[in-house]
Amino acid sequence: MPANNNDRIERVAVVAAAQNGAIGKDGWMPWELPEDLKRFKALTLGKPMIMGRVTFEAIGRPLPKRTTIIVTRDRDWTFDHDNVRVCHDMESAIKLGDEIAARDGVNEVIIAGGAQIYHLALPFTTRYELTEVHADIDGDTFLDPLPREEWREIARQKIANPDGPDYSFVTLDRV
Repeated sequence: MPANNNDRIERVAVVAAAQNGAIGKDGWMPWELPEDLKRFKALTLGKPMIMGRVTFEAIGRPLPKRTTIIVTRDRDWTFDHDNVRVCHDMESAIKLGDEIAARDGVNEVIIAGGAQIYHLALPFTTRYELTEVHADIDGDTFLDPLPREEWREIARQKIANPDGPDYSFVTLDRV
């Protein structure tokens, strides 16, 4: 992981993935898990979030009480909002996220998707807050498998879901 003056800042990927790696279908999540959305909000509130342009456009608006850093290769893409910044590569986004976290007095930068952003951010990511959906789900967007030797599970909470597949909230730290 690149060393810098902000090593104390964690880069936390927050993602829900099916056991086959599916994280999306037709531009959105292929399941409805209200508890997962509540967890996402709790984990991200007040922290800078890095996400891709497509993910941001799928959400449709800046999320309140968070600075959103959009990563896009489109140099002409802009979004006029006080809490939205645009970067054109992951390194710039990470640097900006670290600066905003330090400014705001928080010690985490959130990596919020989609699949390409999780992939590009992996070398910088220090923790995963993963919702494991215990089913193979039809999807068109997939999370890269994490190299198991690089991550250790430090917490797991299984959730029985009467309205769909069971799932677990899992925390993984980089070894």
